[in-house]
Amino acid sequence: MQPKVGRSNLQAKVFKRPGTALGCFVFIVLFVAQALLSPALSQETDSQPLQVYGYKMAGDSLHTRIVIWFDKKPEPKWFLLRDPYRLVIDFAGTAFDVSPEDLKARGLVAQVRYGNIDTGRSRIILTAAGPFAVDKLEILENENSPGYRMIADLTATSTTAFDAALSQRVAGADPTAGTADRRIVPAAARSKLFTVVLDAGHGGIDVGAEGSTGTLEKTITLAFALELRQKLEQTGKFNVVMTRDTDKFLRLDERVRIAREHEADLFISIHADAIRYRSVRGATVYTVSDKASDAEAAMTAARENLSDKLAGIEVEEQKDDVADILIDLIRRETHSFSMRFADTLLGELSDTIKMINNPHRYAGFRVLRAPDVPSVLLEMGYLSNAEDEKLLRSAEWRGKAADSIVAAIESFAGLKGAGG
Repeated sequence: MQPKVGRSNLQAKVFKRPGTALGCFVFIVLFVAQALLSPALSQETDSQPLQVYGYKMAGDSLHTRIVIWFDKKPEPKWFLLRDPYRLVIDFAGTAFDVSPEDLKARGLVAQVRYGNIDTGRSRIILTAAGPFAVDKLEILENENSPGYRMIADLTATSTTAFDAALSQRVAGADPTAGTADRRIVPAAARSKLFTVVLDAGHGGIDVGAEGSTGTLEKTITLAFALELRQKLEQTGKFNVVMTRDTDKFLRLDERVRIAREHEADLFISIHADAIRYRSVRGATVYTVSDKASDAEAAMTAARENLSDKLAGIEVEEQKDDVADILIDLIRRETHSFSMRFADTLLGELSDTIKMINNPHRYAGFRVLRAPDVPSVLLEMGYLSNAEDEKLLRSAEWRGKAADSIVAAIESFAGLKGAGG
């Protein structure tokens, strides 16, 4: 059987005849060719475009993680743009092999675009639904497969904080840096007007509770929120933002995102519940807590937290592990302010409308979980009770209740502005 003759075998045969001029010449040619060919092959391998072979997004309107998989280690350079809010990430020339399904809007990300912008340079543009902070952007080597992955963590933030981060990078921050700190904007840098975000509960496909005469919770909450906005604006003391001012559906985390985007000083979510005990009536003020104050509060929170699922949206629970002690302190201060406003609101409302027994309750409402915005949920009454339903439909009753809430907000704004 004839042995295979490769390049190494050929070199060996030539070596056995060193005295032959032709053999020496062939050997030298092969040696030089090999020396020249090796770096050329290496260079050709290095010049192959970067390959993106996977893309995933997960999260909600408060926190979203993007993971992109590469065959080789990428060297991203990123920056921010606004109007609309965008994260732009540049790479060396890249070939993209990603599923269109994975690029669909999710969480904070409203749109994903990618492509080549010039020879040897590619770009991914992530357009967000609102202002955001880049909490982390890092490159990690895959543990169980060849290649690398880029992880970007985005968190909803305020316009002021986004603009500060944008300016920081434009002003000369290293564009290859892996992280950008989310800044806590001092109160002095905010608008002089106290900002109140009014959240009319439910909406669109999510009608909420229904009264015995057909009154829909989504209709009552919107009517009340619009009237309360008008009264607040008439004082000239407040900047008022509505999470919705029409009959449309909003995810719970989207409502929270809006409050954070506008750097709200106060968030009030307005509801009108229904329960099986038709004799129960009166208003209730809720604050957030991991542990419910009572069984009824727990059931109320569970019903309100079902809003997304009732609209056919998959709810992704995000574990919020706070390692930063400063953020933890902010949460505690926020909760303290929430409790203080709840007490102030109860004091004003109890002189105007009927309150339920033990009217200040607490439970794990998802819509009250903004870490830096004092928040309460107001159940104005029970649509399951005929008398409450009649009052909720009354413009006169809603006007009196709104006046009491305005008085409570004025008192709270003064206390908060004084730092106490």
